[in-house]
This record gives sequence, structure tokens and C-alpha cells, in this order.
Amino acid sequence: MTTLYVLGSGSRGNCFAVESEGTAVLVDAGFSPREIERRADAAGLALERVEAIVLTHEHGDHSRGAARLARRLGTPVLTAPGTWTALAPRMKAAAHRPLGLCARAELGPFTVHACPTSHDAAEPLAVTLHASDGASVGVAYDLGRPTSAVRYLLRNLTALVVESNHDEVALRTSGYPPVVQRRIAGSCGHLSNRAAAELLVELHHPDLAVVVLAHLSRQCNTAADARATVAPALRRVGFAGVLHVADQDAPLPAIRVERVGREQLRLAL
Repeated sequence: MTTLYVLGSGSRGNCFAVESEGTAVLVDAGFSPREIERRADAAGLALERVEAIVLTHEHGDHSRGAARLARRLGTPVLTAPGTWTALAPRMKAAAHRPLGLCARAELGPFTVHACPTSHDAAEPLAVTLHASDGASVGVAYDLGRPTSAVRYLLRNLTALVVESNHDEVALRTSGYPPVVQRRIAGSCGHLSNRAAAELLVELHHPDLAVVVLAHLSRQCNTAADARATVAPALRRVGFAGVLHVADQDAPLPAIRVERVGREQLRLAL
């Protein structure tokens, strides 16, 4: 059985984990090691089972605890060469394994793939983890637009973690200066609720079982607004899985990742 752990997601920190056959992989470590340990314990994830930390990019809300946690756990950090270079001053004594478009990694029951995303970072990635039981999880956030490479990477997966950062009206009427609004809404910024819904509709297939909306803006979005935009769009294309919204302040209960197949799951509203 493959399990997805959503330990927290938002502008103040992001951390996910995928576990199968007793092996776990962290995707991003945007909280302090102590906070990640606290959240993992609350969610039922044993950190001693973590075999690697995958980093999507170097921004602090994704990498803050990576160096200390990697050293503490004795695990490698998998990330793009550009990200590793950007983090080099903080990553002393941590081991690096390159990850990117032409480099995949084998980690116990997992095969990890990645591709570049459109974001204002050194070499940002979207990632997928394919488990030996047939389950697969994709994580794609901090992407101003979903490129063809991202769409290809995320096709036919069992679970998707996709950014649903802001409500477009809330962003335009926020207190952010125009330059910040343009950065958030631009091609190297973040996906809106509407753009997330459009991407998920495109990626939908009969075996998609789990969708998690991630990286919500505290100032320009709410869980209710993100769900109200995405849930009807998924319902219209026949999504039979479960829709979750990640929380910034607390982990979600552990999520089983199983193919829907002919057994229809409910759409959480």
C-alpha cells in the first residue's frame, strides 16, 4: 500500500511524504526539522523510514529544514543541479543526487522522475514518484504556467498534488503592490484556482483517485474558494476520487493512494 502524507503547504512552509513498503520519501522540507518531526508524528509517519529528501527548488518555504534533516537522518538530497548550487552554502555534509529531465532515481520501491517548471527559481522541478504496487504520486506547485513537459510528467497518475495558489479577484483586490501581483499571476509565479481546475480537468483519467490542492495563499485564497472552483470542474469530467485541500498549519490525515478502477470513491466536498 502507498500512503501520501500532507504535512503542510503554503507560503510559510511545504512538506509532503510518500511511503510504500516501509520506505518513505520526503518531497520538500520547508519547515524546521523539529516542526517536520512534530507534524510527521501527528500524521503517523515515522521519519526513520525516510530514505531521501526530494527538493523541488531552493526557496526557503520548500528547503528550510532540508540540510539539517538530511544530516540527522543520513539521507541524500535529490534535486536539480541548479538548485543544489543555489543551496550549497547551507548543504555542507549533505549528500546530493542529481534529479532532472534526463535523470531519474531509484529509491527502494520508488522510481522518481522530474521535469522543469516555470518559476522564478534557479532550476525548479515538478516530481513524480512511482511505487512498485502501481500507485503513483505527482507534485507540481510554484509553477506560473503548466508547460507541456509538466503536463506530460503528470499524465496517468494515481494522485496529484497541484498548486491552487490564489483567487484571481482576491489577488487583484489585495494589498499587494502591482509589481507583486504581476509576479504572482505571471508565467513564473503561481497557479490560480481557475488555472489549477483547468489543469486537473486536462489530467483527469478514470484511475485518478486523489487530488490535493496545495500552496494556497493566506492573503489571496481560502480553502473554501479553492474547493468551490476545482470541485465542480472535476465533477463535470467524472472524477470519482477524493479532493483534499492542504493546510498550512497542520498535517492532513494520512491518505491511501489506490487506483480507483471499477470501485468508485466519493468526491469529498
